[in-house]
Amino acid sequence: LPIVGPLQTLLKAGDEVTKVEGIFSGTLSYIFNTWKPGMKYSEVVNDAKNKGFTEPDPRDDLSGTDVARKVTILARECGLKLELSDIPVKSLVPVALESWQPAVGANIGDAFVKELEAYDAEMDALISEAEAAGEVLRFVGAVDVQAGTASVKLGRYPKDHPFASTQFADNIVTYDTKWYRPRPLVVQGPGAGAAVTAAGIFGNIMEVMSGMRRPRP
Repeated sequence: LPIVGPLQTLLKAGDEVTKVEGIFSGTLSYIFNTWKPGMKYSEVVNDAKNKGFTEPDPRDDLSGTDVARKVTILARECGLKLELSDIPVKSLVPVALESWQPAVGANIGDAFVKELEAYDAEMDALISEAEAAGEVLRFVGAVDVQAGTASVKLGRYPKDHPFASTQFADNIVTYDTKWYRPRPLVVQGPGAGAAVTAAGIFGNIMEVMSGMRRPRP
């Protein structure tokens, strides 16, 4: 999904970006789009693993580190001097499982999901509370340009919020700016898949090659 490009265009045109917020993980988007009250959280994570959305060790996705890296890039594009270590991340990996290791010879993905079952009740309480309030859960990264900060965490959003409209493994980003207000500019689309990934890489290659062209004598 083109995210940096639209931001750069806004800034070059003279707009003032105040906040960038979005769902930047196709894996976590799939999990929270699929998970509904009454469903076990561990089973949804297992479903995402079986469909190839997660890394071999699902903690690599659930930790939020990948989202934090993307947020760091966006923050720097907005002119903030932030390092990855400056961004607080509310990991979805239970503290007890952060350094956990499976038995020798065990499949780490399967073994982790089995351990995750112990936290289904805790996670069920979160989604039930959100549902009762007419809200959804989404794992979101945000850059607050005015405050000079960024964050990554699980948040609750009204069902009429743009983040509640995501489907399957969509990525979505909103740009709050001087020109785009009170409604932000929204970019949304598939966050995973061979075709869109290849298109994004090819587009980047073409952009680099364009910048390498030598002027004719």
